Amino acid sequence: MCKNIAVFFGGVSSENEISIITGTMVCNVLKKGGQSVLPVYVTQDGQFLCGDNLADIKNFSGGNIPAAGSIVFAKGGFYMLSKRSKLKKFLPVYCAVNCCHGGWGEGGGISGLCNSISIPVASAGIFESALCIDKYLTKIALKGLNVPTVEYKLICDISDADGIKDFPVMVKPVHLGSSIGIVKANDSAELSAALSAALTLDSCAIVERYIADRREVNCAAYFADGAVVTSPCEEVFGGDILSYDDKYSGSGKRVFPAELSQELSSRIRGTTQYIYTALGMRGIVRFDFILEGENVYVSEINTVPGSLSQYLISGNYSEFCALLLSLIAQARKDCAVNSSKMLINTGIINNFISNACKIK
Repeated sequence: MCKNIAVFFGGVSSENEISIITGTMVCNVLKKGGQSVLPVYVTQDGQFLCGDNLADIKNFSGGNIPAAGSIVFAKGGFYMLSKRSKLKKFLPVYCAVNCCHGGWGEGGGISGLCNSISIPVASAGIFESALCIDKYLTKIALKGLNVPTVEYKLICDISDADGIKDFPVMVKPVHLGSSIGIVKANDSAELSAALSAALTLDSCAIVERYIADRREVNCAAYFADGAVVTSPCEEVFGGDILSYDDKYSGSGKRVFPAELSQELSSRIRGTTQYIYTALGMRGIVRFDFILEGENVYVSEINTVPGSLSQYLISGNYSEFCALLLSLIAQARKDCAVNSSKMLINTGIINNFISNACKIK
């Protein structure tokens, strides 16, 4: 059996560049592990491209898009297209890994696409992806699970913020990740400016109470071999906020494992496992927490975390490759179980006369 592993990255998202870093890393980890890899890059205007040179991050320097063939999907895989958009070779896909940060890629689109054409996905499913990319819906779901989050207000129009009087506050676009658009506002003027920018980037924003004396702690989880596994915790450090530059330009700091009491570490890892299990999650998911003294709040849930949280869940790239293969095996098992379920036809169509649906 051909065991091509399709690695999706890029996407119609402001996080396209970060996704290239994650996707090319995963491609090369799997390649070095002896796997057959099909790099699939999704451009910011929604084109799907496939080619070996997409696995080399250098080919994307300067904003370039490497020359690669367009593809069209079919059951069990995809066809390469000729320059005249004619079907060429069919490439079967054994399993897919989703490395698309943000947008519909992380929001359930890649999982939905693969599900619709019978390709197993070793990543988060449609439901948890669509839920967790929306910070507002995440808070609603966590409230139902009795998991604390920081107090907030949903803002979809700047006028909705008129009642906010207690400052400072945090402004967060509802659907964006990588700290894009996140701003600390110290007064009404700064809040208005921050919301204007956020609503240019996204449909809505949430305004949260700012916690000055806080700690930011992350914990990752995955499901393989029938069990949920959680990582040790890490603590990350930035300025007033953990910015894009803190995360990706080396200005931020991290301590791993985090210097936490055993009780606090166990509580964070337990909350991570509880949410992951309650939502029936799959794939590698990173949970971001805010600590205010002994109070623990869930800040965000990332179903496609940067570098797929390799630095949290494995000691080196060889171990990470083995972990990815265990996730692929689990995805194949899940797909087989779902495919074995019975589909029924009720016969109701037989109750309609031949011209019942014609429009006169």
